[in-house]
Amino acid sequence: MNMKEKSPLDFAKGQNILLVSNAFNEVIQAYLECKRTIETETTKRREIEAWEKTKIAEIQAHRDLLIGYLERSFDERSQNFKSLFQLADQALANGDNQQLALTLDSIINLAKASPFKDLGDLSKVKEALKSPDHTWEL
Repeated sequence: MNMKEKSPLDFAKGQNILLVSNAFNEVIQAYLECKRTIETETTKRREIEAWEKTKIAEIQAHRDLLIGYLERSFDERSQNFKSLFQLADQALANGDNQQLALTLDSIINLAKASPFKDLGDLSKVKEALKSPDHTWEL
């Protein structure tokens, strides 16, 4: 056989090398695609984590606002009850039935009033909490 002539065995070796080369290229492409997907998903995960932190901070701010409102509302409510009961005690001590009736009526109305009635509009609550001169009315 002449050196320049190729045998069928040489042709088969060339085909095998080509197949191996193609397979290797496919593995490399799959690896690169996997790496791009990992980077994309990692970025998405970071965005979700940032969104989560933002939402948690918003929820905590709303919670703090609500707790502040309730503390102030109940503190004032408690003080109002104390004052009204002191007035009722004075009316009893003085035998002033008219003052006693008015005071008891005020106590009943205060007891009926819900400290939650203004929570429907949180923007009003926010503004009230920001204002140091706000009077908490029940």
